[in-house]
Amino acid sequence: MPDLNCTYRPSAVKCNGFDPRAFRWAQTMRLAVEEINQSEKLLPNHTLGYKIFDSCAYPLTGQRAALAVLNGPDEAHSPTCIGASPLLAVIGESGSAQSIVVSRILQPFRIPMISYFSSCACLSDRRKYPTFFRVIPNDDYQVKAIAQLLVRFNWTWVGLVRGDHEYGRFAVQGLLRELQGTRVCVAYQEMIPLLYNRQRALEIMRVMRSSGAKVVVVFSAEGEMTPFLRDYMKQNITGIQWVASEAWITASVFTGSEYYPYLGGTIGFGIRQGHIPRLSDYLQTVEPHRYPSNPLVQELWGALYGCAPSPSFGSVLPPCSGEESLLEQHSAYMNTSSPRVAYNVYKSVYAIAYSLHNLLLCQPGSGPFHNNSCAQSNNIHPWQLQHYLQDVAFSIGGEEVNFDLKGDSILYYDVINWQRGSEGKIEFVNVGLFDGTKAAGKELVIQEERIIWAGHQSEVLVSVCSASCLPGSRKAVRRGEPVCCFDCVLCDSGKISNQTDSIDCTACPQDFWSNTEGTACIPKKVEFLTYDSLGIALTVIAVVGACLTLAVLAVFLYHRNTAIVRVNNSELSFFILLSLVLCFLCALVFIGEPTSWSCMLRHTAFSITFSLCISCILGKTLVVLAVFTATMPGNNIMKWLGPKQQRAIIFSCTLVQVVICATWLIDAPPIPYRNTQYERSKIILECSVGSSLAFWCVLGYIGLLACLCFVLAFLARKLPGNFNEAKFITFSMLIFCAVWLAFIPAYISSPGNYADAVETFAILASSFGLLFCLFAPKCYIILLKPEKNTKQHLMGKEKK
Repeated sequence: MPDLNCTYRPSAVKCNGFDPRAFRWAQTMRLAVEEINQSEKLLPNHTLGYKIFDSCAYPLTGQRAALAVLNGPDEAHSPTCIGASPLLAVIGESGSAQSIVVSRILQPFRIPMISYFSSCACLSDRRKYPTFFRVIPNDDYQVKAIAQLLVRFNWTWVGLVRGDHEYGRFAVQGLLRELQGTRVCVAYQEMIPLLYNRQRALEIMRVMRSSGAKVVVVFSAEGEMTPFLRDYMKQNITGIQWVASEAWITASVFTGSEYYPYLGGTIGFGIRQGHIPRLSDYLQTVEPHRYPSNPLVQELWGALYGCAPSPSFGSVLPPCSGEESLLEQHSAYMNTSSPRVAYNVYKSVYAIAYSLHNLLLCQPGSGPFHNNSCAQSNNIHPWQLQHYLQDVAFSIGGEEVNFDLKGDSILYYDVINWQRGSEGKIEFVNVGLFDGTKAAGKELVIQEERIIWAGHQSEVLVSVCSASCLPGSRKAVRRGEPVCCFDCVLCDSGKISNQTDSIDCTACPQDFWSNTEGTACIPKKVEFLTYDSLGIALTVIAVVGACLTLAVLAVFLYHRNTAIVRVNNSELSFFILLSLVLCFLCALVFIGEPTSWSCMLRHTAFSITFSLCISCILGKTLVVLAVFTATMPGNNIMKWLGPKQQRAIIFSCTLVQVVICATWLIDAPPIPYRNTQYERSKIILECSVGSSLAFWCVLGYIGLLACLCFVLAFLARKLPGNFNEAKFITFSMLIFCAVWLAFIPAYISSPGNYADAVETFAILASSFGLLFCLFAPKCYIILLKPEKNTKQHLMGKEKK
């Protein structure tokens, strides 16, 4: 690229190197022009001419070539532009950067331009490039295809490398736009300089080697990639999965066996291939002896054989032997098995030919121009040709060719995979298709089983910043890092995630809880005091207590005429024993699933039976006090504590509790309650007391009776007699009060079914305390010490 600072006359531009692939494209254009000129149906009686200029893949030389096309090779002596332009259309450029420059130069002259290899999406802007057409899809479709490819194989951590030109810049911008909203993140972006710099290339390779991204997407031309990949191989970097753009995915220069260990498995989107008859034979007609004065042919031979066919051209290469001939192994030039870019060149020429053909068929008076006029066949203007080019539609090789309003055409890509072929060389294998005409999300079709990945692997390479979060966990983004870099956090209890890489955990419904893996909501375990080990134990204890009480009752009935039974008021004793049986049995109501009836029965049955029992004990305590105080002169208290009065006391005291319970049941009865607050992983099925005031009133009344009994019995504890009933009542009330005082904090703090177990245990403990304290001493005397079962002994009046 010479320095054109306008201070001196510029010298002729010299291109560095020779590209046999691009020379093949030029020969394809010549072949298409010859076919059209020999056709009797297309442009009969007209002959197409052409000129070929080399831009050397640089925008600056492309600009000079465009000016040379317009003015002639010698700008200083070019004729003044008058009348119609001798140039009707331009086929080119191959690179987007060059096409931008050339199209802008041609725009004032309204000369249409058809590109066969410029895919930059920027060229679809009709305001900036109104005369530009192309037969290659624009990069909007390519970046969409690459984005779908990255998502398809779950490559969420990728690197981007581009060339220093509009093609690479716009392609990367488009890809980043397509990746928004997906799970794919870009680890780094690097640029290969337009003028290749090895030091800069080595810096890019150091980034690639150190990055965790194993997939690298490259938007670059063949020219920049060739020296870059040579240095890449010298660095012996492997394990990279290349995703290539259409600009170099089918470049034959990379098919050598030395490239496979480093580039094997490369995948990308290539221009759809076509079929060009006679192309192979036509390329073989290009020989130095047939075109002795053509410098391009001389350079082709130098590139293929490293020799100079004609030393007169001043080449430093050794002279050729003259026996060299084009062979199939010269794939950079002779690869015609699946023409892609060359096929685009072929279609471009035919697009111009069909447009000219339609223009010449115009009938006067029915034309598309002013006053329905047609173009003059001997004075065609480029803008008239552009009008027909915009509307042209024809079929070639079974493929329809036309242009939309933006000058774009085909929306198809082949998915290309680089695989090992014969002699270890790379072959371009078609493994799928991207059809831009299909519905969103269905454009990409890939035969995954046919793909060979980097490192000659059949398994897809993994390229992620963080491993996927399994179901049961969620992603937690790391501060200051891309969203693809995250930690996996287990879902909290009661929340689940049933998908991989869940962003958040979902709370389970109220009656459900998360399983141990955190992947599904399962019904909460319903807990209540059931017939498990604890329930069975309490049931057995209750039944044993009831049976033991009945046994004591039977002993008392059998010995009802003995002194100890008669002295201790047998009727009250029988009442106490019967109420204790009910107390033991009411404990069974607390075991089992709570229902409306069982909840109401639990507390009412317990409170009434205990009130009956304590009322009987209270009556007995009063009788004991009355008996011993009645012996004092002038005391006639016993007449107020006869059997009828005793029954009235028991009835009245019990009636108060019955009234409290009835009011409770009418106002706010206990009901079943599903407690999900105490332990969120379980549903504790319990009985809600309904009215807390009524519940504590019931307990308070029982406590009041018990305290009254305790006080009266305590006052009578030192009364004379060998069998002082007051002492045993005092002990029984002491145990009763201790049990229920301990019950209150234990009941409040016990979770779930244990609250019912605590209340049941308190009922049983207090019942056993009453049974043993009141009746064990009596049974001991009745059964084991019958000699003491006399009135004299009990009154302490027996003879010593």
